Amino acid sequence: MGFGLIEPTGRGSAKLHECGVIRTDARLDLWLRLEELYDGVTEVVERFRPSTMTIETIFHGKNPRSAMSLAHARGVILLVAAKHNLAVREFAPASIKQAITGSGQASKDQVAYMLQKLLRLQAPPTPADAADGVAVALTSIIKSGNGL
Repeated sequence: MGFGLIEPTGRGSAKLHECGVIRTDARLDLWLRLEELYDGVTEVVERFRPSTMTIETIFHGKNPRSAMSLAHARGVILLVAAKHNLAVREFAPASIKQAITGSGQASKDQVAYMLQKLLRLQAPPTPADAADGVAVALTSIIKSGNGL
């Protein structure tokens, strides 16, 4: 799961503090992977103390098993938000792409390029999952009117 911690600067821009990926061991049973995810998200929240958590809504894919795994992970993430009294915002993947690039059909490369430009980074956030997390966080700022 990718994450990005972004702060609006109040000057029509935003600052990326950190981004990264929380990985779980694919060899573990689902409940143990969910525990690893809970621990990883909790560590990020406790280290940075954000006021808001923004997550991507579930998109309707072709693989029901993947959708169920994503639903379980979202439940864990929402639990962390509730335990830390965080406001939660949710956006659909197309809405995120639209906010960042101007097109709901943008590719991952187009989103990464625009993240680099909007946040004035030397290079796009990597890996791709981290860039996704940054895009979700930046969408929340853009749609709230607090930056960019």
